[in-house]
Amino acid sequence: MASAQTSVTAVQVENVAFLPTVKPPSSPYTLFLGGAGERGLQIQDKFVKFTAIGVYLQDHAVPFLAAKWKGKSAQELTESVEFFRDIVTGPFEKFMQVTMILPLTGQQYSEKVSENCVAIWKSLGIYTDEEAKAIEKFVAVFKDETFPPGSSILFTVSPKGSLGIAFSKDASVPEVGLTVIENKLLSEAVLESMIGKDGVSPAAKQSLATRLSQLFKEDGDTNN
Repeated sequence: MASAQTSVTAVQVENVAFLPTVKPPSSPYTLFLGGAGERGLQIQDKFVKFTAIGVYLQDHAVPFLAAKWKGKSAQELTESVEFFRDIVTGPFEKFMQVTMILPLTGQQYSEKVSENCVAIWKSLGIYTDEEAKAIEKFVAVFKDETFPPGSSILFTVSPKGSLGIAFSKDASVPEVGLTVIENKLLSEAVLESMIGKDGVSPAAKQSLATRLSQLFKEDGDTNN
């Protein structure tokens, strides 16, 4: 099988360039860019873009996902809640780069993400004291931070169940992370809040579906 890393391209979202591959902080792996898109809100008659989100996946995500989803069109994948759930819960490392288009405070960002995570857990009936404690830790990491345009929040989701968090003043990726929160449901919910059923970035979902459907084809061609 050809490595996904050799065939993926960069993606430009506004003035943010997401590189084809990246090595997350404190990770031994190099991940490929699954997809990227903006997060924004319709405010009166204008769509205001706040952040650009890139989602990177470990190489073996391609054969793992292709086993079930190969042959589906990009549109079918975009519309499938289960497909994105399989990305969120799959046994491979994921890395998310969230780069500011408009300035945000750490408090604004963490409160919104926390709200979305809790809503996901409540809808699945899995919100416990452990998750409440993990959310407290998550909010505390962001408390005194400010993120000007061009700065980035970086998340590493380990299949073992931890969420690594790092910050960058630009779109570069530091070698070492800032902190790690050991909570599997939190690590998955942060990604699900971006690309899940009510994910904040439909553009990133569409990009992931389009690029992965193409990689599934290439994976099949290579194995034939």
